[in-house]
Amino acid sequence: MSLLGQPAPTFTLTDNARQKVSLESLRGKKVVLMFYPAAFTGVCEKEACTFRDSMAELNGLNATVLGISVDAPFSNNAFAAKNNLNFPLLSDVAREATNAYGIALENFAGVAGLTVSKRAVFIVNEEGTVTWEWIGANPGIEPDYAAVKAALA
Repeated sequence: MSLLGQPAPTFTLTDNARQKVSLESLRGKKVVLMFYPAAFTGVCEKEACTFRDSMAELNGLNATVLGISVDAPFSNNAFAAKNNLNFPLLSDVAREATNAYGIALENFAGVAGLTVSKRAVFIVNEEGTVTWEWIGANPGIEPDYAAVKAALA
């Protein structure tokens, strides 16, 4: 189900500093929602670090990046510290955002019952509408970072 052109599903989640962050509070800015399956996995680390290294450019495009996974705030905080991440990582432990965006990935890594977020990127414009989306066909595929930046420009 595509969310393009639709109002972005709203959420309030706890970040890696254990503060509440709501999508609604970011109205007026472009928001990049970077969903990732699990902290401390190779592709997730590479993706997070690529966004980290692009933050100056993304901030110049009036964009805020939020990483979202089903990991606990404590795991996300350790993941952020290990990789010197300069954007918040939100914990979707109840899978509220994951389900609202239609990106649940069941039995992740062959573990029965482990439901995580698919690797996905959504761009939400200043008015709260989804203007770009990418959902990975499998968790080992990274987004096209140049396409993300072009969609923000």
